[in-house]
Amino acid sequence: MVEMHEKRVYGIPGGIMFFLLLLAIAAGGSVARGGAVTGDPVVAIAGGGVVFLSLFLLTGLVVVNPNQAVVLQLFGRYVGTLREQGMRWVNPFNTKSRVSLRVTSFDSARLKVNDHGGNPIEVGAIVVMRVNDTAKAFFQVTDYNAFVRTQVEAALRNLVSRYPYDGDEGQLSLRANTVEFAELLKTELVSHVGAAGVEILDTKISHLAYAPEIAQAMLQRQQASAIVAARRLIVEGAVGMVEMALEMLSKQHIVELDEERKAQMVSNLLVVLCGERGTQPVVNTGTIYQ
Repeated sequence: MVEMHEKRVYGIPGGIMFFLLLLAIAAGGSVARGGAVTGDPVVAIAGGGVVFLSLFLLTGLVVVNPNQAVVLQLFGRYVGTLREQGMRWVNPFNTKSRVSLRVTSFDSARLKVNDHGGNPIEVGAIVVMRVNDTAKAFFQVTDYNAFVRTQVEAALRNLVSRYPYDGDEGQLSLRANTVEFAELLKTELVSHVGAAGVEILDTKISHLAYAPEIAQAMLQRQQASAIVAARRLIVEGAVGMVEMALEMLSKQHIVELDEERKAQMVSNLLVVLCGERGTQPVVNTGTIYQ
């Protein structure tokens, strides 16, 4: 494959050429009419030839809109690219093809990919891009939009398979590090779409979830992990409160407890502090004699 690179051309200001060609048409028409009146066929043909040539040269006028480029080809050979907006005049034999330079974005299809742990994940991305080399975009790929979409799907599959959806603390994971994952996706795309003359401006993760067939099981797993973490926090707090209570009772000499009563008190406090429901106190009022 021949490596293509954009070559800038500027043409001739279209307003000047348009005015000159109109003068030539008017002059040629006047000469042709004069030859017809005088009966001189040579003059009439010459005047008509000037009019015909001027009309043909008018086809070299091309209007370049903002954020648009015009790729010029002469009999199949790449001549250059017009980027300067306004009306320009170029060789009428040039083939003119327009390429948009506007910033565009698209949302990729939702892909089902296995993460690093083998769990099926649904993932999608938004990609913002624009054409920065019209020669590559027009000549090196069949359709640069389709090319970029294919590369996005390949990059997503490649990256998702490297990382787990949920990782341990301090480990890069898809769910907890979506910003970093989007930057990795952008870097991956930049290294692959250069051949299409496309610049990747931004990437974002638009969809990330477990596949439906395992979503319920993974939800139960997350709920179980949350319950375990909450229980651990409750137990740590309860142990601290029991330790503080025993220390304050000992310092203030409110009551002297032997080891057996301390163990019973610790057990009762832990039951009260760690229980899911409110406790029902039992008040000892002493022994009733009949």
